[in-house]
Amino acid sequence: METTWMARGSCANSNPEVFFPHDGIGVEIAKQICIGCTVTAPCLEYALTNRVEHGVWGGCSERQRRRILKERRAAVHAGRQKDDLVAVAA
Repeated sequence: METTWMARGSCANSNPEVFFPHDGIGVEIAKQICIGCTVTAPCLEYALTNRVEHGVWGGCSERQRRRILKERRAAVHAGRQKDDLVAVAA
């Protein structure tokens, strides 16, 4: 996966520890750095694709990323069920 976007992130000149907080306040501080960042989309996708479990990536907390992955799995599953129904009806 291409990662040249990492050098362009708002976080590039920040202490990496900020993005691996131990509490909710720390998560909000990290998310504030992500606001207005031009590479949040590839950053988030990197974390989702690589199943990064810790830290704030693409402006999303660990909990938010788990929710996104769950929603994506549900959407894929629903799409398969729909395709199965169409195939049976045909």
